[in-house]
Amino acid sequence: MEASRVSARLDRKTVEKNRRIHMKALYAKLLSLLPASASKVPVSGKTEEITAIRNFVAATLPNQLDEAINYIKATQETLERMKKRKKQLMWCAGIGKDEENTCLRMPKMEVQDFSSGLRVIAISSTCDHQLKFSETVRIVEAEGNEIITASYAVIGDAAFHTVESMATGSGIGEADKVLEGLKYAFRAKLIREVM
Repeated sequence: MEASRVSARLDRKTVEKNRRIHMKALYAKLLSLLPASASKVPVSGKTEEITAIRNFVAATLPNQLDEAINYIKATQETLERMKKRKKQLMWCAGIGKDEENTCLRMPKMEVQDFSSGLRVIAISSTCDHQLKFSETVRIVEAEGNEIITASYAVIGDAAFHTVESMATGSGIGEADKVLEGLKYAFRAKLIREVM
């Protein structure tokens, strides 16, 4: 009976020792995956490097685990922010399909050049369509054109803007100037909304 007790005690000790060794190996693996923290790395010489390594090793296991947890959380938050930013930028570029960011889509624009003037056709999302319509009118007028008619219609989830103007200038390159002005204004507005 005494021998079985001693044997059971030794088995428990061996099991506990193996568990500790296994946990120590797992902690070491976790800590090896962490980048060197800026608070631990300001080293310029060999002596400072050895001191930094000793300080890191001397840090308690709970502190090291807290550091690992904080790093993982910060990395997850950064990843989420970057995913959201990527989604917004892809949507702005017209690549992505994201229903929650329909306001961030660049309107499709076409400027037709006639001998008597210009016709601007813009197709945008229904979000802020009145603001986009007034911006389109403002830009056409700013380029020195006199507005003849301006109208918009909302059909489903798209707003169609049509602005017709009479040419008051030379007419050479007028359509390109208006189109570039529209693109610049809407791109700047999108960038402000995304930031």
